[in-house]
Amino acid sequence: MFSLTQTSTRQREILEVVFRNGWDYMRGLLTGNKNNDEPQLPTPAVLRNILIDLGPVYVKLGQLLSTRPDLLPGAYVEVLTDLQANVPPVAWSEIESLLQQELAQPISETFTTINPQAIAAGSIGQVHRATLKNGQDVALKVQRPGIDQIVAQDIAIIRGLAELVSLTEFGKTYDIVAIADEFVTALEAELDFTQEANYTDKLRSNLSNSRWFDSQQLVIPKIYWDLTSQKLLTIEWLEGAPLLSAQLSQTQQGKDTQTQRREITTLLFRAFFQQVYIDGFFHADPHPGNIFYLRDGRVALLDCGMIGRLDPRSQQILTEMLLAIVDLDGKRCAQLTLQLSEAGESVNLSGLENDYDRMLRKYYNRSLSKINFSEVFYEILQVSRNNKIRLPGNMGLYAKTLANLEGVTRGFYPEINLIDQITPLITEVFRRQLLGDNPLQTLLRTILDIKSLSLRSPSQIELFLNRVSSETLKWNITVPELDKLRYSIDDSANRLSFSIVVGSLIVGAAIVASGSQTPQMSVVTNILFAAASFLGLWLIVSILRSGRLR
Repeated sequence: MFSLTQTSTRQREILEVVFRNGWDYMRGLLTGNKNNDEPQLPTPAVLRNILIDLGPVYVKLGQLLSTRPDLLPGAYVEVLTDLQANVPPVAWSEIESLLQQELAQPISETFTTINPQAIAAGSIGQVHRATLKNGQDVALKVQRPGIDQIVAQDIAIIRGLAELVSLTEFGKTYDIVAIADEFVTALEAELDFTQEANYTDKLRSNLSNSRWFDSQQLVIPKIYWDLTSQKLLTIEWLEGAPLLSAQLSQTQQGKDTQTQRREITTLLFRAFFQQVYIDGFFHADPHPGNIFYLRDGRVALLDCGMIGRLDPRSQQILTEMLLAIVDLDGKRCAQLTLQLSEAGESVNLSGLENDYDRMLRKYYNRSLSKINFSEVFYEILQVSRNNKIRLPGNMGLYAKTLANLEGVTRGFYPEINLIDQITPLITEVFRRQLLGDNPLQTLLRTILDIKSLSLRSPSQIELFLNRVSSETLKWNITVPELDKLRYSIDDSANRLSFSIVVGSLIVGAAIVASGSQTPQMSVVTNILFAAASFLGLWLIVSILRSGRLR
């Protein structure tokens, strides 16, 4: 837990940054003031400045937050998407020392040359170009020395802050501790470069033999495992330029630039549709800097450190969601959203459907080819957030991937018609989801399942009927809020009983007082009135303290 009584140097730095940037809600939270108000985010620009001032780990946290449009409004996602750590490269002497620790043999025996000048520097590591002894050019991604200790310290603080926010209604609704754990897991994964290497190999394997596109035209760089460790990633160097700034050859294999742009766009769409809807394992950061146009006309996907996963059920729901968006069907969007949602508060279905209808209404008179699907999906996430529907974290990652892919392809080939791209792919996806890769095997498996069901059903029906006839059948029914209702009824019954007792004492005292008075009877009358007054006062106070005087 974040505590001011045991404040570390790092915690004091965080306090200073928050105070300097004027985030009033977090200022009160960190200084121990009890604040039952709902969390108030600073403006997008202030949040961006806070994360930059806090350093590389929080910049990385901001980048991870940008993948959760299901949690943050669009303005925040847009600002955090371009968040970059303002960190200078680590001196070559420190990098050289770490390299030597990670390599099994001396640097001079492994590399012919290494450029001491970093070609890129990020919050977790930096990249140098090198040449192996066999003449192969490679990229060396080296972890910043000491960053693991900084991450460990900041992770403890992030968890402490999450526990504080979890005490609010916002924190309970969105299970903020679980979300913090997701981010912590992602941050820890960033420190293990072998994980990125594994992701890269799996992605290359999945895309190496595709029926949807020419696999030879899509390149995933090779990993040099003998030169890779948790703090060092050695990967094939690819000559090219970011797709949006690349100069295409005027005639590549007899094709003009427009034809090349159309074919590359189709290639990217088919590659990502396979990743998302068939493999369930997709490159989750296809921003312009991670898609390269190579000198030989092929396209490369770089930086496979951020990966999204989808289970078959989610794949099927998202496929139907695309169709619902194409049909502008708000009712179906609402149903599919609830199928995707995690357990949480009950939802007003008719209200949710009305929200989706209002959102989709503005697209009624717009040509389908002009609809920005990622924008629509972001709005779907916003409607979910407004209705306090909690979606799995991979939904935000899916939406961010869709937005990046659509942004790159529209920027590269503005004439693209997404409906023409999506329609045949969805048809194929449905066929694959229905029949699988081997229709005959799927049919045989279904027949076996039906046979098994038909053999088991008679005995199960007989057992059910026997239990009904022998009155041994029991039903376990769970009614939400039933315990609260029972306690409320018990409380009301107790108060009613108490009121009857008080009334009886008052009536008894009045009857005694109306008769002939003797000293003894006068004492009894006073005792009855005193008891009634005390119990009545106690009853009134308890009702007032409960806050339910109505």
